[in-house]
Amino acid sequence: MQLNSEIIISDTSCLILLHKIDELELLDKLGKNVFITQIIAREFGQKLPDWIKVKEPSDKHYQKLLEMDLDEGEASAIALSFEIANSILILDDLKGRKIADKLNLRYSGTFGLILRAKQVGILESVKPILDKIRKTNFRFSEKIFDSILEQSGE
Repeated sequence: MQLNSEIIISDTSCLILLHKIDELELLDKLGKNVFITQIIAREFGQKLPDWIKVKEPSDKHYQKLLEMDLDEGEASAIALSFEIANSILILDDLKGRKIADKLNLRYSGTFGLILRAKQVGILESVKPILDKIRKTNFRFSEKIFDSILEQSGE
């Protein structure tokens, strides 16, 4: 992921987590465009900042096929990522990530996004962000927490 050169398509979990820890702006700082679908906007349930654009995938049939294995939000995000060239999909759900991988889509998780923000100089440290995440009900393994700290050099 390169600073301000990426088109980001976010799933709901990333929006909810970053909103909970008051770091939603990381998406705006890392992407030149941030897209979500109407389903994701509804699942998020909060007022969206102006820089998040709501766009629907044109192929609803493909989205419906994906919904056989994924929830509506993830299915819509994956379907949209097929239609927007050079986009990176932000997915935290393992099943969604496995499908994105099989479909050769570029993806990351919220933790990868946070790490990238440190790597490009948006964040001085990932530890305060990870500490805020620890205070939420977001599920993650300690291995991921330790890995992000190690990769960030902290």
